[in-house]
Amino acid sequence: MSEKKIWLSSPHMGGKEQNYISEAFEQNWIAPLGPNVNGFEKDLQSYLREENIHVAALSSGTASLHLALILAGVERGDEVLCQSLTFAASANPIVYQGATPVFIDSEEETLNISPVFLEEAIQDRISKGKKPKALIAVHLYGMPYKVDEVHEVALRYGIPVIEDSAEALGSSYKGQKCGTFGDFAILSFNGNKIITTSGGGALVTKSEELKQQAVFLATQARDEAPHYQHSQIGYNYRLSNIAAGIGRGQMEVLEEHISKRREMNQFYKGLFSTVEGVKVFSEPENTYFSNHWLTVIKSEENGVFKTEDLRLFLENENIESRPLWKPMHLQPVFRDAPFYGNGVAESAFKNGLCLPSGSNLSKEEKNRISDAILSFFKK
Repeated sequence: MSEKKIWLSSPHMGGKEQNYISEAFEQNWIAPLGPNVNGFEKDLQSYLREENIHVAALSSGTASLHLALILAGVERGDEVLCQSLTFAASANPIVYQGATPVFIDSEEETLNISPVFLEEAIQDRISKGKKPKALIAVHLYGMPYKVDEVHEVALRYGIPVIEDSAEALGSSYKGQKCGTFGDFAILSFNGNKIITTSGGGALVTKSEELKQQAVFLATQARDEAPHYQHSQIGYNYRLSNIAAGIGRGQMEVLEEHISKRREMNQFYKGLFSTVEGVKVFSEPENTYFSNHWLTVIKSEENGVFKTEDLRLFLENENIESRPLWKPMHLQPVFRDAPFYGNGVAESAFKNGLCLPSGSNLSKEEKNRISDAILSFFKK
C-alpha cells in the first residue's frame, strides 16, 4: 500500500517541547520531580480556572484513578458505580482495590452515564445492603456527561464522584472546565490524547492536603525519616520531569489542538450531511462544549450500511477508524459484575465508529478521508 497511513489520533508536537526537555537535561533534572513537574501542575491548575483546584502530575490516567479511589476510601469488598461505555482503564483500578464494579448504561444524547439507571442502581444496591462507595463518571470522547443530573443523584445519596476526564481536557459544561466537577478528577496525557506527555496523567483534587496525600502515595509512601520507613503501601506513580517538560510545551498549543479537533467534527458534519441514516455526534445543546477528541458517527439500527463495513473499507484505504469502546459489562473479565441499563451502550458499540480526528491532519489527508467515505457510500 503506497499511501501513508492516516491514524485515528496521533501525537501532535507544537515545537516548544524540546526547550523544556533540553533545560531538564542541562540542569540534570532526570527524575520524577523537578521544575517541569511543578510547572506542569501549575499550568494545568491555571488552565482549569477554578479556585481550590490542586493538581498532582502522575505517570498515567490509570494511576490517577487508582489513587482517587484510595483517597475516596474504597476498600476490598466495596462496590463502585462505573459507566459501562468506556475504556477498561476506567474500571480496572476498582478491581486493584479489591472492590466490585457496578456498571451503568448510557443515555442517548451524550452516550455518557444515564442518571436514570444510575439512581436505579444505587437504590437496588442499597436494598441489597451494599451502598456504593464511589461513582466513576466519564466524559466520553470529550463530550461532557449530564453533570447537573448525575451530580444531583450522587449528592442525594452521599456518594463521592470521581470524574474521568481522560478524554476531556478542554471540554466544559455551562462554562466550567471538565476536570473540576468531581470530588476527584483524572486527566490523561497518553500518546493519542488531545495533548500528550508520551505517557502520563494527573489527579485533580479540591484541597492541597489531598494533593499531598496523593503525591505521598505516588512516591512509595515514604515516611518522614532519614532512613526508608513505610507505614502504608505506596506506589511508583509520579510523572518524570522529562515527560512533564513535554507537557509544558503541549500546554502552549492546547487551545489550538482543541480548535483543530472541533474543526474535524464540523468536517464530518458537512461530509455526512447528504448521507442518509448517519448521525455525527455533537453537543446536545449550547451548555455543552466538547473538545471532540474523537468524532463519533452512528448508523441507524438496521440501517442502509454497517459501520464495520465502513471500517474495513477505510482500513483497505490505509485509514484508521475504530468501533466505540466495547461496554465493560460485555467484557469477559467483568462478566459477573452487576449491570443496570436497557441497551444504549450495546447499540452504540454495535452501530458506532470513531473516525480520524487528529489536530495534525493535513488538507490532503482530509481529502483522502472524504474521497474514501463518499466512495464507500456510492458503492
